[in-house]
Amino acid sequence: MDTNTYILKCVIPKTFNIFLIMVLTVLIAGFDSLYAQDSFTRQDTLRGSITEERAWWDLTYYHLDVAVHIKDSSISGSNLVQYKVLEPQRVMQIDLQYPLEISRITQNGQELNFKREGSAFFVDLEEAQKPGDINEIQIWYAGKPVVAANPPWDGGFTWTSDSNGKPFVATSNQGIGASIWWPNKDHPYDEPDSMLISVTAPDTLMDVSNGRLRGVDENNNGSKTWHWFVSNPINNYGVNINIGDYVHFGEIYDGEKGKLTLDYYVLRENEEKAREQFKQVKPMMDAFEYWFGPYPFYEDGYKLVEVPYLGMEHQSSVTYGNGYQNGYLGRDMSGSGWGLKFDFIIIHETGHEWFANNITYSDVADMWVHEGFTNYSESLYLDYHYGEQAANEYVQGIRLGIQNNTPLIGEYGVNQRGSGDMYNKGGNLLHTLRQVANSDSLWRETLRGLNQEFYHQTVTSEQVENYISQKLGRDLSAVFDQYLRDIRIPIFEYAYRNGSLNYRWSNTVNGFDLPVEVDINDKKYRLAPKTEWQQLELAGLDSFSLVMDPNYYVGTFDLLGSKTK
Repeated sequence: MDTNTYILKCVIPKTFNIFLIMVLTVLIAGFDSLYAQDSFTRQDTLRGSITEERAWWDLTYYHLDVAVHIKDSSISGSNLVQYKVLEPQRVMQIDLQYPLEISRITQNGQELNFKREGSAFFVDLEEAQKPGDINEIQIWYAGKPVVAANPPWDGGFTWTSDSNGKPFVATSNQGIGASIWWPNKDHPYDEPDSMLISVTAPDTLMDVSNGRLRGVDENNNGSKTWHWFVSNPINNYGVNINIGDYVHFGEIYDGEKGKLTLDYYVLRENEEKAREQFKQVKPMMDAFEYWFGPYPFYEDGYKLVEVPYLGMEHQSSVTYGNGYQNGYLGRDMSGSGWGLKFDFIIIHETGHEWFANNITYSDVADMWVHEGFTNYSESLYLDYHYGEQAANEYVQGIRLGIQNNTPLIGEYGVNQRGSGDMYNKGGNLLHTLRQVANSDSLWRETLRGLNQEFYHQTVTSEQVENYISQKLGRDLSAVFDQYLRDIRIPIFEYAYRNGSLNYRWSNTVNGFDLPVEVDINDKKYRLAPKTEWQQLELAGLDSFSLVMDPNYYVGTFDLLGSKTK
């Protein structure tokens, strides 16, 4: 039998819609093919590494000021980049992708020379850069940005219209990069401490971006400029523009840190449906603040904004396009039935406010930190509102979408994501670790502690792994290596003979020692298998049966087929 046959013995729920298995497989296979890569170019390195021209300066503030010209699908504007000098260098890397062009760059009113190498612009600074100084440059740019081919996965600008024929425009760019539409330091390790986003659009429409609305300028030329201020650090892919014939309504959530504003911006035609569907937001906040700690951006508020694509986790401006229905476009991706108890996009994308926007990967190779934890947030939502059994059935159900063909962690320094398994397998890794904790209070303390320890920070997977090991009081490095850096599923091999149970882990990395819980003849045992044979005396049994707790994402193999006593 192959590994997948082993797994079927313990992880597949009794009921599952085969069509959904096919859908999950196609979606994840498409994700993997989109990001699979055998070799890397200099452009990959310039985009994905902390180059010499990036390392010497630390972002402090952006003011992005952009006009959106809907008639010809173009944009124009500027970005003020403020930074703290760490080392006395004079060449700065700024990123902007074709076909957009930078027309000029200045510092203190002085024109600066720059050269372009693909998507990287190298700017020659004239003034001395003294460590500790806070300096700034201003960049002017324009052009027709890339049109999103399949947003949000293959992103850029989306130019469309609502059912009334009014323009409906949005950005989404996590994979392709924020530099697809605005000039910035396009690497996740460095974030500005705050940001002002000014967007000019037709005065018959509204722009909704991140943070809080500071004001709206009437330009007396058929346009308005909306000014949105973000007072917290923000990852650049989370910055967004959403322009449409929006109506606004809102409410207040009494949360752990006080009053949190919940604001909703939806197309005029969908207000009634939105008022009903968005009733899920407060119960969701109850669940997520319980498990993860306070919403990380009280100062900037929380928004749900309708967009012409499925949705994404833009910080404090979560975008929504799930058709005002529960499930994932009306489908339960777990096949358990529980996935239709909530609107997948509201729950999943908001979960990213804790894991992606609060705790952000410092290299895209560690994207599982975003997607694994947020995938797991779906089951924790169910746990809070429907109980642990519902959560267990859901997380077990999504296993049929796991491919186990590529490691979850990608190549570092070249802007490469890991496998699409980072979602379902990442969530199941965390669910397995919950069993290792063997205490829901400890597990909750661990999840909340992550959001305190790494509050508003960029992190590596290793930092997250070490923190969980420390909180659970055991070295889990081999367990993380198994699930994140290897494609094999651990196999619990066992044989019962002459009153003794012999058991071990196989199909594993060196030193794998995940504790598990099994049921032997309706009695629970907590075992500590290793890669060497262990033994448990079970004398006096007239018959023998062993069932692995299905909450562990592992396989089992009875070497003797339970035919001996």
